[in-house]
Amino acid sequence: MRPFTLAEIADIVAGRLHGADPLRIVRGPVVLDSRAVVPGALFAAFDGAEVDGHDFAAPAVAAGAVAVLASRPVPVPAVLVPDVAAALARLAHRNLTDDGPLVVGITGSFGKTTTKDLLAAILEPGAPTTATDGSLNNELGVPLTVLRADETTRYLVLEMGAARAGDLRYLTTIARPRIGIVLAVGNAHVETFVAGAGAPVGSQAAVARDPLSLVAEAKAELVEALPAASAGGVAILNADDPRVAAMAVRTAADIVLFGRDPKAVIRAVDERMEQGRPAFTLLTPDGGADVQLSLIGAHQIHNALAAAAAGWVLGVGPERIAEALSAAGPRSRWPPLTGS
Repeated sequence: MRPFTLAEIADIVAGRLHGADPLRIVRGPVVLDSRAVVPGALFAAFDGAEVDGHDFAAPAVAAGAVAVLASRPVPVPAVLVPDVAAALARLAHRNLTDDGPLVVGITGSFGKTTTKDLLAAILEPGAPTTATDGSLNNELGVPLTVLRADETTRYLVLEMGAARAGDLRYLTTIARPRIGIVLAVGNAHVETFVAGAGAPVGSQAAVARDPLSLVAEAKAELVEALPAASAGGVAILNADDPRVAAMAVRTAADIVLFGRDPKAVIRAVDERMEQGRPAFTLLTPDGGADVQLSLIGAHQIHNALAAAAAGWVLGVGPERIAEALSAAGPRSRWPPLTGS
């Protein structure tokens, strides 16, 4: 996070200081777990169903947190707000300046976490890159990731989940991507999209309207949030998923297609499986290179192509992309908080 005084934080989140020195500076990340506190951090206390973060305010400060972002008074320096989640979103939004990192948003019914990890592996050797930890892709995870970015961060790679219409529209107000990747539209959590549209699963209304169209509309919120091509906006879409490819008409950004379809700009040819791991030749407008993934399953090819497309858009050559894809292993092992 960029350095902020507690007075600045209170102003940004529309909160008030409680027992805190307004000139103290927060330089570290924002954390939800008191065990993850490092000197200079801000501890966000959530009143959860099973654990109340306010009970850990004192240990967090003892471990080095400058203060606590809390919804009620605690016996240590704090910034008090009515809604901690909303405050995190406001602080995260302010953390991104006009000359800050280029934001890449990734969504889809599956493959987000792997694609995010592969893209981070492509970008990290060339520039400071901050990417989502694990699958923290919801209204808490996205702000927490944004708040890990600092003045040195050049690329911010954000996994963005959606459980209903409007989720991605909200997340993109926190961090507006310049590049958006949509991987696939599938049945994962489709019941929440149908219920969110006011039609219970199995009802005539739900059957009359293809439930996947609701998922597609929600995923399209990412491309709708992109800037125009003249401002550097790029939508990276799966050419092999008709619902995703059709999102090209929902944005004024440049379109880059990936997949096996001949219309794709970034393609895989000569696909083969070697001990369960896919290998292929990556084709880009700047040439080709051989890729041998360390990941299991043919489905990983689309994830690799999506990451390769973003890397290519950002100026990484095909040989470097292939090298990074081939060397990358699993990084993220836990499921998302919410969203799909």
